[in-house]
Amino acid sequence: ANEQNPTSNRKMSTSATPMFESTTDRLLSDQVEVASVSSSFAGALELSEEERVRKTTLMRNILRLEVRARCSVTQARCTRFTLPHGVVETPMFMPVGTQGSVKGLTSAQLHRLAPPIVLGNTYHLGHRPGQEVMQELGGLHSFMPWEHNLLTDSGGFQMVSLLKLARITEEGVRFRSPHDGTEMVLTPEHSMQLQNTIGADIMMALDDVVSSTVSGPRVEEAMHRTLRWIDRCLAAHNNPERQCLFGIVQGGLDATLRDQCLAELIRRDLPGYAIGGLSGGESKDRFWRIVHQCARALPADKPRYLMGVGYAIDLVVCTALGVDLFDCVYPTRTARFGRALVDHHAGVLLSRAAYADDTRPIDERCDCRTCKHYSRAYLHLMVNTPSGSQLITYHNVAYQLRLMRRIQAALLEHRFPQFLQQFVSAYYAPEFEYPQWVLDALEAAGFDTSSLERRTEE
Repeated sequence: ANEQNPTSNRKMSTSATPMFESTTDRLLSDQVEVASVSSSFAGALELSEEERVRKTTLMRNILRLEVRARCSVTQARCTRFTLPHGVVETPMFMPVGTQGSVKGLTSAQLHRLAPPIVLGNTYHLGHRPGQEVMQELGGLHSFMPWEHNLLTDSGGFQMVSLLKLARITEEGVRFRSPHDGTEMVLTPEHSMQLQNTIGADIMMALDDVVSSTVSGPRVEEAMHRTLRWIDRCLAAHNNPERQCLFGIVQGGLDATLRDQCLAELIRRDLPGYAIGGLSGGESKDRFWRIVHQCARALPADKPRYLMGVGYAIDLVVCTALGVDLFDCVYPTRTARFGRALVDHHAGVLLSRAAYADDTRPIDERCDCRTCKHYSRAYLHLMVNTPSGSQLITYHNVAYQLRLMRRIQAALLEHRFPQFLQQFVSAYYAPEFEYPQWVLDALEAAGFDTSSLERRTEE
């Protein structure tokens, strides 16, 4: 294993050797090399049952989940758990700070917003600034700096986002750097070494991720490999006293594969679980059904994290289906295009001429610094500038965090069905033309959609 993976004080390994020597080195169907469904990588660390139990017990002692309220109608719930850097209350949205910063926000602005958890990305942090620098500076908390909790993605998502640059085998994934073309190797063991050095309170296991639009044998292989890799991650995890490791449910849009993955991950008794492999272009109807299936099956005493989901309606609907945690780059990315988030599906596209003389704030109910001090007219003028993008980004992140606090309050006050009725009606007003997937998902969660406001015929 030591020959395959760098020691903890080295940067992610690189070489100038071309990754793909010929076109036959990759499968044309999904542009990755797929190893056989067999077995394990010869260099993998072994994990005994005794060691697995020891590590998972230590991690469960870190994260003890308390269910504060359950909706009597839907599957929604309000929970609380404590991590080494603070208390987390759910449902909660986690802003994405890929390389130690949330794009478009200063460190001071992020501190004012005070999300309980911010995400970092293992692949990107392992490449820049690298493991050696991260170790010298005492981890990501010191590097940012950030005193609250951190969650790190394992680097698995880059198998989709950097698919043309990736080659996946049982050993791990080899990336060609988008920055300088050098080869980068990420194995389950190396992902754990990096995340242990980064010091995230919650670490995600390296999983074999395929696009949700892919079907066939590649999806099944990815699911089985994800299970093999979770054991390698557990074996390589060197700080279970302070860092929790979550497993990721894979299986694409195949309900049978999802069930198999769920059963095997639950058997490993991890401190938390994520639903992965969605929001990649699949239909909303298939999306919500997989979320419903997974949330319903995951243990009630562990956090349930839906990865890569950030539209407001998705947050509300998936909370009703039983999800606790969410993350997405959507609120920051859409801000850079001038779109501000409000309780309406269209948002406020501030580049439109209609806002040139609009003296109102983005949202009169919002108490963020942008809404307190700046009008839509000013933001319209600044929309294509760095300052304008920053102000809209600040509002959008504040909106997501406030939305989740509103959901928490509705659950604690036992009025979540009323919140659903009001939010969904407003979100699609004045037409009240509700997408069928929203109606179907809410009905499956237990909510009577006949209570939603309907447009009356004149």
